[in-house]
Amino acid sequence: MLDEAVKRIQSYQPKPIIAAQNFPEAAVLMPITRSQTPELVLTLRAHGLSTHGGEVAFPGGRRDPTDSDLIFTALREAQEEVGLEPKLVQVAGSLSPLVSRHGIKVTPYVGLVSSQTQYQANAGEIASIFTVPLEFFASDPRHTTHRIDYLGRSWFVPSYTYADYKIWGLTAVMVVELVNIVFDLNIELNQPPQLSKKEL
Repeated sequence: MLDEAVKRIQSYQPKPIIAAQNFPEAAVLMPITRSQTPELVLTLRAHGLSTHGGEVAFPGGRRDPTDSDLIFTALREAQEEVGLEPKLVQVAGSLSPLVSRHGIKVTPYVGLVSSQTQYQANAGEIASIFTVPLEFFASDPRHTTHRIDYLGRSWFVPSYTYADYKIWGLTAVMVVELVNIVFDLNIELNQPPQLSKKEL
């Protein structure tokens, strides 16, 4: 499964942002474990942070002026936040850039990591590190759907609950794009989800 997933990610053409203004840039790393049942590595950000405190996110952050490119940014931030050394990551490709509610253009990069990787949370930024099987998201097990109106569009973003973690917002948008690619799905963000017969 993983080999096919990597091929799909490598051949994927990210969708550009259609917006006139120039946004400050950031990047995140979406680590996937090399295992029979691949898992996504996620973090719970420390509650005291000024932005995104207490939220689930992929390791990442703002691009520094000295960063050679956004891949460097994603790998640097992952090392700073969770102790993941760049040499242990095989970058498979990027997904579509998104604009956060704080006006930051965020580019996600998918990277493969060993399932035996040991992480070390930066206590000042990260409260915990956890993994979720990629297949968990394939059935679209959303708990709720949030409507977000931004840049002249409406987004219907799923919110997932896994263990004690709530996965929503920009992180959930990235997850949807990833599982759509990997599992050849069509989870739609531009319209509300269809209600099941039980919900009608």
